[in-house]
Amino acid sequence: NLPDEHREEVYLENNPENPEAGTRAVPFTKTLYIEQDDFMEEPPPKYYRLAPGREVRLKGAYIVKCTSVDKDPKTGEIKAIHCVYDPDSKSGTSTKRTKATIHWVSATECIEAEVRLYDRLFKEPNPDECEDFLQCLNPNSLEVLKGCKIEPSLREAKVGDIFQFLRVGYFAVDPDSEKGIPVFNRAVTLRDEWAKIKKKL
Repeated sequence: NLPDEHREEVYLENNPENPEAGTRAVPFTKTLYIEQDDFMEEPPPKYYRLAPGREVRLKGAYIVKCTSVDKDPKTGEIKAIHCVYDPDSKSGTSTKRTKATIHWVSATECIEAEVRLYDRLFKEPNPDECEDFLQCLNPNSLEVLKGCKIEPSLREAKVGDIFQFLRVGYFAVDPDSEKGIPVFNRAVTLRDEWAKIKKKL
């Protein structure tokens, strides 16, 4: 229920744990990207993020309600989620609450980045006890994600700068970054409560 040309700036805190870090302007447009994990067609108990007929808050912006889903007719893969937004629910001006808040980026103004997720090098807590240390190596110690969508302000990030990616961790800009395509290395992970619950299902 937004016009195609809609664009406004909303303000998000730079560090939720440190109010003195200030805020940044983020473009809010009609078409957005969200995390795949933030939507489920048939949500299990204790999943409070977006689902058909459910409302969530877009962080720093508005409350939206999922009204329909577009799928690939051959694969069943979800291609788009349609929502309506509540114009009276803007963050900081509304007392309306939802059970979940999700992050997002503008589909028309975001930029792409490469994200490198580093994990433990060894599968065992004490690799010295392995007869062959090569067998103790963690094959998933590095996962490289290309084409990740990030806020346009990160285009100006410099090598060594550190940022918090919500629910994912803290990331540092890698020297491999090229103009227009930054590369981020995860330095510290953050706890995602739903990820913990999902592992138990």
